[in-house]
Order: sequence, then C-alpha cells, then structure tokens
Amino acid sequence: MQRMGTDDGRGGEQQMDIVEAESVGSDRGSYSGPFSGPLNKRGGRKSARFNVPADAAPVAGDDEVYVEITLDVRDDSVAVHSVKPAGNGECEDPEVTLLQRTLEKRSSFGSSVIRTASSRIRQVSQELKRLASLTMRQGPGRVERSRSAAAHALLGLKFISKTDGSAGWAAVEKRFDDLAVDGCLSRALFGQCIGMKESKEFAGELFDALARRRNITANSITKSELREFWDQISDQSFDSRLQTFFDMVDKNADGRINEEEVKEIISLSASANKLSKIQEQAEEYARMIMEELDPNNLGYIEIYNLETLLLQAPSQSVRPGTANSRNLSQMLSQKLKPTIEPNPIKRYYQKFRYFVEDNWMRVWVLLLWLGICAGLFTWKFIQYRNRAVYHVMGYCVCVAKGGAETLKFNMALILLPVCRNTITWLRNKTKLGVIVPFDDNLNFHKVIAAGIVVGVGLHAISHLTCDFPRLLHASDEEYIPMKPFFGDTRPNNYWWFVKGTEGWTGIVMVVLMAIAFTLAMPWFRRGRLNLPKPLKRLTGFNAFWYSHHLFVIVYILLIIHGIFLYLSHKWYKKTTWMYLAVPVLLYASERLIRALRSSVRPVKILKVALYPGNVLALHVSKPQGFKYRSGQYMFVNCAAVSPFEWHPFSITSAPQDDYVSVHIRTAGDWTRRLKEVFSEVCQPSTDGKSGLLRADYDHGSNSPYPSFPKVLIDGPYGAPAQDYKKYDVVLLVGLGIGATPFISILKDIVNNMKLLEDDSGVDGNADLERAGESTTRKGNRSFKTRRAYFYWVTREQGSFEWFKGVMNEVAEADTKDAIELHNYCTSVYEEGDARSALIAMLQSLNHAKHGVDVVSGTRVKSHFARPNWRNVYKRIALNHRDQRIGVFYCGAAGLTKELRQLALDFSRKTNTKFDFHKENF
Repeated sequence: MQRMGTDDGRGGEQQMDIVEAESVGSDRGSYSGPFSGPLNKRGGRKSARFNVPADAAPVAGDDEVYVEITLDVRDDSVAVHSVKPAGNGECEDPEVTLLQRTLEKRSSFGSSVIRTASSRIRQVSQELKRLASLTMRQGPGRVERSRSAAAHALLGLKFISKTDGSAGWAAVEKRFDDLAVDGCLSRALFGQCIGMKESKEFAGELFDALARRRNITANSITKSELREFWDQISDQSFDSRLQTFFDMVDKNADGRINEEEVKEIISLSASANKLSKIQEQAEEYARMIMEELDPNNLGYIEIYNLETLLLQAPSQSVRPGTANSRNLSQMLSQKLKPTIEPNPIKRYYQKFRYFVEDNWMRVWVLLLWLGICAGLFTWKFIQYRNRAVYHVMGYCVCVAKGGAETLKFNMALILLPVCRNTITWLRNKTKLGVIVPFDDNLNFHKVIAAGIVVGVGLHAISHLTCDFPRLLHASDEEYIPMKPFFGDTRPNNYWWFVKGTEGWTGIVMVVLMAIAFTLAMPWFRRGRLNLPKPLKRLTGFNAFWYSHHLFVIVYILLIIHGIFLYLSHKWYKKTTWMYLAVPVLLYASERLIRALRSSVRPVKILKVALYPGNVLALHVSKPQGFKYRSGQYMFVNCAAVSPFEWHPFSITSAPQDDYVSVHIRTAGDWTRRLKEVFSEVCQPSTDGKSGLLRADYDHGSNSPYPSFPKVLIDGPYGAPAQDYKKYDVVLLVGLGIGATPFISILKDIVNNMKLLEDDSGVDGNADLERAGESTTRKGNRSFKTRRAYFYWVTREQGSFEWFKGVMNEVAEADTKDAIELHNYCTSVYEEGDARSALIAMLQSLNHAKHGVDVVSGTRVKSHFARPNWRNVYKRIALNHRDQRIGVFYCGAAGLTKELRQLALDFSRKTNTKFDFHKENF
C-alpha cells in the first residue's frame, strides 16, 4: 500500500513517505524501519503494513490526509485488515471510517478482481520496499551491513530459544490455557507462559514494550493478543528483534533513548544474568554507552545507534577461519559422526580393543590383583580340603579360610595407595609412572575396600552359618578329630564361639568396618543425604575422617584375631602379622613424617583474604627445603579448628614464588569453621586491594600478625596435573574452585618461558622453538610445553575475583601468545540471547576502551553460558595435527565422563591424540 501526497512544486515528482513495507512469512529479508509495527504470521496469511511516523508532519501547502491501511495478503486474495488515521489515532475521522467500510466491502469481490488487486499490491509493495531502502540509506543513521556482520548480528537478540515460532506456539498456548484466568493472562505470568520463568523481571519489561506498541494499557492480555506478542518475539528477522529490544529500552515510546533509560535496562539485564557488580556500576556503564553512541551530546540515542553497535564485525574469538580450515573442520565433523558397525562380532571386538587401549594400565594392575587374590584363596581352600577338619565342617571351612587369606592380603595392600609420600617419590624419581597408573591410587584404594567386603563376607558368613553349626551338631565320634582345636568338650551353643577372643574380636572388627565403610560412601561423605537434624553429624567430611581412624583399632584387633586362631597353633602358620608388618610400618612412618615435618618447618602467615563465593586465600611463607611442582597439593592443619584434622588443597602459587598459597572454598564443617576463624582477624579491604575481607602480615614488626591462628602445612604430594610438562600442548579445564591447580601451572608456564628467553640469549621476537632447543642443549631446564589452553567455568561473577591478579599477570606476561585464556560465566545467558545482548554490547565497548572485561574484571574477555566441549576439542585437533595433547581436569564428577569420552573419540578418529587426566584427592 502506498500513501501519496500532491505535487510539492519540485518538478511535479510524486513524493512517498515510506517507513516500512514488509511481507511477513517470506523467506527473503526485508527492511524494518524504526517505526515498524507488529507483524502477523498466522496460517498462510501474509500481511503488509505501512506506517507513518507519528511526527511526520505534512509539508507546506500539503493538505492531503494520510491514513494507515493494513492488508492481509494471501496466495490468491487480498483483504483489508484495518484502516486508521496515520497520526496518533485518538480521534475518529468520518471520512476514514467511510473509506474503511468501502474498502472492506470491495475486498469481498470476485476472485478475478482480487487476483488483479493482489498482483497490483505486490508490485506496489516491492516498489515501496525499494524506495524505502533507498530513502533509509540516504539518512545519516543508516548502517552498511556486511555479510559477516549481518550473519553475526542474526545470532543475537533471540528472545526465545526456539527458532520456529509456529512450532513453539503450541506449547505457549497450552501454558496459556493452564495459567489464564477468565481468558486473560496477567503480566506476572507472562514470563512463565513464554518460557522465561527464570527471568520474570525481564519478561515483564518485554510485556510492557509489546503492550505499548499496541496501545494496551491493561496488565493482562487475551490469547489473540498473546499470539501477536509471540509472533513478534519469535520473528527471526534481525530488524524485528532490534525494534523489540529498542522498544524495551524506550519506555516513553518517543523513539529516543536517554541515559536514565539505558541505566535501567543495564540494571535489568545484570539482574537477569546475576551480575551484581555490573548492576552496582550501571550508572557508570550507561554514561560510557552514551559517550560512545552519542558523540554529539544530543542527550539521546536512536535505533540506528544500537544497530551500529550490534552490526560490528565479529570479535577475534569468533572470527571465521580460512577456506582450508573450514573444509578441514567439515571433514573432521563428518569423520566424528557416530557410525554403528553392522557386524555384532566386529562391533564387540572393536569396543573391547578400544577398552584395552584406553585402560591397559588399569587392566594389568587389576588382573594382577585378582590373580593374587584368586591364588591365595585357591591355595588355602586346597590346604583345608586335605585336613581332618574338612570331614566335620565340610567345604564351609575351606571357603572361610580362603576368604580370610584374601582378607589379610587386602588389609595390608589397602594402606599402600594412601602412602602419599611414597607414591610422590615413585612418581617423581622413577619411571614406574609409564606402566603404573599412579593417578588412580584412590580409585584402587576403593577397589581393594570392595575386596575386603567380599573377604569379610566369605569368612564370617561361612563360619556363622555353615561350619560352626556343623560343629555344634557333630556326633561324639565325628568330634574326636576336633578336640585338639576346640577342647575335649564339644561346644554346645553359639555363645561359646562369641565369648572367645577369636569371636568378639571378629564381631567388633566387622562392626567398626561397617561404620567406616558406610560413612565413606559418597552420599554420607559429601552430605547428599537429607537426614534429620540430630543425625546430620553422621554426614560430611568430618564424619568420614574420624570414622576412618577406627581402622587403627581394627588393625590391632586383626593382629589379635590372627594370633588366637582355632585351627592353627604353630606361630609360623599365624601369618596375619606377616602380611601387615611392612605396610603398617610404612604408613605409620608417613604419618610420623607428617607430624615431624610440619612442626620442624613452621610457616608464617603472610596474607589472608576472603573472596566472594566463600573462598579463603592463605599465603604463607615457604619453609626451607619445601620444593614442589605446579599441579601438586599439600595438607593444611589449623589447631584452632581441629588439632587432628589435615585437609588437602591444591597449591596455587608457582614454584618460583617466595611464598606458598592455597585457595579454600567453604564446602564442609572444617572449611566453614576455618573461614569463621580467619574472618575474625580480617578487616574490610582498603586501597583497592582484593578481597572482601583481608589481613596482611605487618612487615614493620618481627612477629606475625598477633591474632593469626597457627597453621601447619605438610607436603607437597604428587597429583596428575604435575605431569603437564610432558606435553607440548595442554588443555586445562577447571570448574569453579577446580581451577586452583591450573593457576599454578599457568604462572609456571609464563615463568619458564621467561627463563627460556633469558637462557637462550635471544631477543623477544626470536622464535620460541629455537629458544627452547638452545636451552635444552645447555641442559639448564627441561620444559616441553609450548602451548596451553585454559578453560575456567564458574557460576558466579564474584568467582573471578579469586585469581584476578594472576589472570592479568599471565595475560600481560604472555608476549608469545602461548597461553589462551577462556573464562566462562554460566549465570549469564548464552551469547545471542536477548537477555544478555546488552551485556555483550557493554563488554565489547568496555574492553575496546579500557582493555578490561566487565564480567570478570580482568583483561581476559569472558564468554557466556557453558562451553561446547566438542568444538573445543575440534579446534585444538585442527590446530595441532599429529600431536599428543594433555587434557587435565579438576572439578565436579559430572563433566568427567563427557571430557574423557571426547578425548577417546578424537584420539581414535583423528591424528591428534588426547590423554585425559583427572585430579583426585
């Protein structure tokens, strides 16, 4: 539809005042001007609306009346949807009303007339689009859209996750039917109805913007109005999304956004994304946006200003690759697609082969262990099968004694995986790490515990339910061979067995082991069970730690039980103490070394800082002779909390630092109490220092801060992450506080690269590889790592405060771009979501202007939501073909399976090999 004025005296050329002409439902892109209205997409109907700006006054001498006509254009028909004045529409014009009725009446003519009209309207519509496009390009605010920028922009400002609005409407309609009262949906329930349940405030503002455009003043809408709302927010054209977002900010609907309105939308977006720091600085950021987009100090910005910002070229983190890299990426994607082997024999063989390839170290250790257990059981079984007691007690005594032999072996073996000093020495000083999976020491400890349970079951159940009853019911003649073992008088009841030393020691051991094993289960240890308040003390790390020390009593009783045996009286046949001697002495020595080492090497607290997210940072002096590697951990003890408890924490300082630091997150009783103890001696941070609360050592005096509680440390101990130096390329993944071991590694990489440059004597622009080769020849340092990818994923914005200084230091010192840092904040909606659109704009502006990320507060630009781990692996595989990548992960167990499986998939199907390692404490 066109609105035409009279000749204005400039050559008799007809002037058209066109603002929008868009055919909705078409696959072709079209322009939506700053005054475009809501568009309908119901069924197969197409509508075209041509709006006039409210402030578009007629030129001098122009007395023509302008109207707004909405047409419904179908495939073979066209109908007038509405006719109203082009102004504010508040006054009713009788001529307009007459025109409306006339047109509506004519719209019901025969099909041939309609087809002709439809054809004519399409021609006019296309002409209007062309002229509108030309008109808007001539304006000062029109933005030239490049293909890459437009493609990038189309990924943004999504109000719903569904790309197909029609498909999503069914679910919205169902929710409307459930939530509506008297056929109307209230504003408060709008967010829940359209799928924004977690962003009620944002959904409320979206409701207001959509309602303002339709002159809806009520706080509720009908289903038909909801459908109009849904059609607009599900519109996939960028212009429509931009207009909707602009309307949200432009609360007074004057087509302009002032600084106060920008501040309000920043606060709203920050609140929806749980970014409290941005919310606090909303006024400062609003001023920055106005300075950037309003260089002429007009006091407002318009829609094309926002468009300018959104259509900026994609950042380097998302820049498209070359044609060759894209082709390789596509080929890799095709190769990684899962395929099912039709032959079941080949399929199972392939699975078995992959399993052995990926777990051969674990397999041979477990097979060796199972073989020893089976051998001991068989040996003892056969031995008692040939003794006289077999004729009275039968196979029951053979099973009981076979189970007892495996139990003695496992009770000795279970101590070795927790001899941490010994394992650390073997890991660092020997080559056994090539064939022995030291990273799985705690997992093997748990497997042996399962073997102990089996041994206890075989031994106790066979005795109590089988051979003892047979002995009680044996005849006098059958009992004669038993007299040397049980006395001249045959036992007449169970109590005889229970009251003996062999009986009560066995029962007490079983009870204590049952308590320790139960409280060591993940449900109890990690406090996952929702028990009544009086029983809460049975959960958590403290209950696990203290119950595990019941094994001191268990081992004493086990030795006593092994001495007072019914069926063995000769000392050399009582072998329990022989099994236990070396492992118990070794473990006792380790505990003694810890006590002596921690007391002989006292530490001085240098700094204490309490960060958001309940994280306590402790910086202590480095004891003399305390040498460690990045990725290792140490034990910490604080007598003010508990004089007996020692807890492991990753070391976050680098080996070259003159202090040792740990970051401790409150996760249980001990850590909660530790935070409380140190909070009492801390004060609010001043002079721009990090931390909510802070206390530093007073260098002006010779004594430490008088109120600091005493802290002891023990270590260092080996961990999987310390092996990062074996790889040229490493991928480091930390979830939340799981970033701690990798902070030390990042600092160590930077420090080592500085040393490589200094030792090689080359300038800063020399090739890094030549520097490394020169250093290696000199023998000064063995350091292989040349590239590191660090991904830190955390839920809270405040978490970035923990290592803010380190991240900035690494970013500044990494002159070779050897370290790629990626921070992910999962509380922020994914990039492209309308709820995070303004945060993304703000992030780009602030980083370009000040070099600081608004989310993390560091020089490292943050990403939103969670990483696509498959894409992460894929990019590294493309960048480092024919190389072996070390993948190190520390965090919640939920992600372990995905990262390990991706490492296996890419190792099998590409020429890049990924070795996965997970931190265990």
